[in-house]
Amino acid sequence: MIDRAGLADFLRRRREVLRPADVGLPDGVRRRTPGLRREEVAQLAGVSTDHYSRLEQARGSAPSAAVVAALARALRCDADQRDHLFHLAGLSAPPRRAGRHVRPGLITLAGRLVDVPVCIYSDLGEVLWRNDLVAALVGERDLRPGREGNVYWRWFTVPSTRELAPEEDWPRLSAAHVSDLRATFSRRAGDRDVTALVHDLLARSVEFRELWERHEVAVRRSDVKSFIHPEVGLIRLHCEVLLTPEEDVKLLAYFPVEGTDAAEKLELLRVIGTQDFRTAG
Repeated sequence: MIDRAGLADFLRRRREVLRPADVGLPDGVRRRTPGLRREEVAQLAGVSTDHYSRLEQARGSAPSAAVVAALARALRCDADQRDHLFHLAGLSAPPRRAGRHVRPGLITLAGRLVDVPVCIYSDLGEVLWRNDLVAALVGERDLRPGREGNVYWRWFTVPSTRELAPEEDWPRLSAAHVSDLRATFSRRAGDRDVTALVHDLLARSVEFRELWERHEVAVRRSDVKSFIHPEVGLIRLHCEVLLTPEEDVKLLAYFPVEGTDAAEKLELLRVIGTQDFRTAG
């Protein structure tokens, strides 16, 4: 059962100990109270300010597991604090082994890489965190919950996802997605979440099924990717993948390919993206 008073108190106390610089936000105007504002936490977690405010006021609807996980990341909770937050919300804490929780230090590291696109995935392809430059690159400001934010699921079930990549790259990217997921499936054999994802993809996508039957296994640690952006055109980027020791969370950083105009286009995107986000906010 949800502990509304305890949840409200914990959220408020975590918010008050964080400074804007801790989460990659500018200090802005002088603050009358310590810590982050409610709207800043809501923005970082990808939830409405009204929903978050109600949680801090011990009222409103109970948060879902996805919302609690997003709040834990936004408030830079470590694993123990994350589990406590889940218990206060009346939910079972997710297994420690199977990703989804990003250590505060990893987010801090990612947040310092402001001039290159950076994102953090779970081992199941769920986008857990990304910086503004990735959002500008892919044209999506907010993170999507569940399968809607899973790169494997969207690649094989949502055709419009592929519009970001040149068509000649599709077969290679499809094979890389499947071999990467196969490695996770092997390492976490029997885990319900990875088994469900694979079974659902097998049922939904003929292409995935054919590639899965090849039984190719390869953890993706680097790649060269091309993105088609509607305003700046084709951008070619090196993708470096940094794995956590448990290999359940991975940080992806994209760097310009030498001899191309990718660096100039990223700088332009950084300006365009920032302006767009401020307008939307």
